[in-house]
Amino acid sequence: MLGVGERGPAARVATLAAVTNFPKLSAPGPLPDGAMRIVPLGGLGEVGRNMTVFEVNGKLLIVDCGVLFPEEDQPGVDLILPDFTYIEDRLDDVVAMVLTHGHEDHIGGVPYLLRLREDIPLVGSDLTLAFVSAKLSEHRIHPVLRVVQEHERVAYGPFDLEFVAVNHSIPDAMAAMIRTGAGSVLITGDFKIDSLPIDGRITDLRSFARFGDEGVDLFCVDSTNAEVPGMIGHENQIGPVLDGVFAESDQQIIVASFASHVHRVQQVLDAAALHGRRVALIGRSMVRNMGIAAERGYLNVPEGVLINARDLTSLPPDERVLMVTGSQGEPMAALSRMAHGEHRSVTVEPGDTVIFASSLIPGNENSVNRVINQLMRLGARVVHQGNAKVHVSGHASSEELLHVYNIVGPRNVMPIHGEVRHLVANGALAVKTGVDPGRVMLCEDGVVVDLHEGRARIVGQVPCGYVYVDGSSIGEIDETELKDRRILAEEGFVSVYAVVETSTGTILAGPDIQARGVAEDPSVFDEILPDVTSALADALDKGNADAHSLQQAMRRTLGRWIGRRLRRRPMIVPVVIEA
Repeated sequence: MLGVGERGPAARVATLAAVTNFPKLSAPGPLPDGAMRIVPLGGLGEVGRNMTVFEVNGKLLIVDCGVLFPEEDQPGVDLILPDFTYIEDRLDDVVAMVLTHGHEDHIGGVPYLLRLREDIPLVGSDLTLAFVSAKLSEHRIHPVLRVVQEHERVAYGPFDLEFVAVNHSIPDAMAAMIRTGAGSVLITGDFKIDSLPIDGRITDLRSFARFGDEGVDLFCVDSTNAEVPGMIGHENQIGPVLDGVFAESDQQIIVASFASHVHRVQQVLDAAALHGRRVALIGRSMVRNMGIAAERGYLNVPEGVLINARDLTSLPPDERVLMVTGSQGEPMAALSRMAHGEHRSVTVEPGDTVIFASSLIPGNENSVNRVINQLMRLGARVVHQGNAKVHVSGHASSEELLHVYNIVGPRNVMPIHGEVRHLVANGALAVKTGVDPGRVMLCEDGVVVDLHEGRARIVGQVPCGYVYVDGSSIGEIDETELKDRRILAEEGFVSVYAVVETSTGTILAGPDIQARGVAEDPSVFDEILPDVTSALADALDKGNADAHSLQQAMRRTLGRWIGRRLRRRPMIVPVVIEA
């Protein structure tokens, strides 16, 4: 819990900003009659793995189920899932899962939840469910789908749902008004206010105002850009910039973006058509998603512009455009492999132009900068958000959030989707528009909020850790394992091996020391080898030594010396074989 107390107006900003402590809460009590319980299982305190559970009358509604992508200090991890522990014994109580839009941080976890119960109804827009269906088919899961349109109302159990259009960096995004006998909740999903969107579909502020007139008991609001002043620009500002970059480029052009950013791909296709270039989609998810978008009419492909990636080499460099994944510096994505000369069919040459046409997700700065530096080392011209307006964020800035707060006039507010600083900034905006600080619920993942008689209160906390996906293993990696991996990556590995006869206290072979990932010459260990031998012999002389105590004797001696002499803390694995 981040916590907000009830204080006077003069202390409002300080109350929301002075978040330096995260007190541990106890488990929540039973849900009172006539109340709604809200439990965020992801997305609060991080940018990703968004998932919120609503409970009324013993029934559960899930909104979104996304993934978080690993950072550098999580080696070997493929994805991070929400923690399903809170609901895994209550899956039969889940009446539906609402998906606000088709980004991975909102739908990527769906296959892993449906492995636990495949027939949970998935409710969302046409494009969102098309992206989910393609993903689920790879997992051999056959979902129950309910496609909804904006302004449509559907009911599942005690939840009456109405959907409205919102702008985001993907078509067909929706907010949801959740009406129940225990109160109403408006959850925005990811959104912004773009008065000139590429597809002409604007955020439905008239419906937001209508909900405000009706009464919104709890407003769950996207926080990602709450610290950003002013208004986010229009998507149609990007087209002329891309057109200018294309006009200046006389060799191969590579554009990196999210695999689901249909609007950005549309702008690249249009620029390519204007300048007599052809476009190849690179990356499995890019090809899959754009195929779905084109099939459903969300992507207009100019005649003759798309080309199969296999046919790229038949074109001269000044006629090629590659639309690729990897805008976040992901090591296995297409752009990173190109930058390091590891892509099987694409080579980056001096004079090529590379465009990073997406925003930078917090935490990915180092990875992206490494790729940019490597591309420039190859002689490429790199265009990115820092030196050209080649991307517009899909999240509402502070001025847009203030506008929406004033339109909706909510009784209670719960900032969602963002790191702690984003949540706090969003809560402060709500207070500026007149929301009582005591009605701003600043929460972490797992913190439980009850809405009862029009008042939201924090009532406890449920377990909500990270669930790591590593290859085929799900949830088997814990923090201890990650710590070991970090040590291996940063400090190296040292093993010490010996064969002993415990009955006679004799060392038959070794000790022998082997090191990997330790920069010093292996001969440096000759200095400590006599001491390790002596420690092993002393342990044997005690007469009752077992293999574990002998291993620890060698580990302690070697570890102290490495720390003092080499200033390192590698993983040390002692092995003692009893003959």
